[in-house]
Amino acid sequence: MSNKHPEYLDEAFEEVERELTQLFIRKYKDYGKGNIVEIGELGIAFRIIEKLSRLKNLLMQNKKPEFESLEETWKDIGVYAIIAILYKRSWFKKLELKEDR
Repeated sequence: MSNKHPEYLDEAFEEVERELTQLFIRKYKDYGKGNIVEIGELGIAFRIIEKLSRLKNLLMQNKKPEFESLEETWKDIGVYAIIAILYKRSWFKKLELKEDR
């Protein structure tokens, strides 16, 4: 996350995109792609539903999360949405990270 506050909405959007990319890369390095390839698109949808259920529960109870922050949960949902699109386009299965990541 940048310390500089964006001046424009599109700059703010691009900042969040960078954060999602960084999160994706970190988690990809830990988990790989096997779990996503195995569960497929429906599995990705279930993962998003789990994240949404957690988010809904915390927001409705106005609870501060003990582990993952609300922002992290939103980011996970965003990353899963992008993974779903990559999966639909068959890019997720075929492509790998650049070596320098």
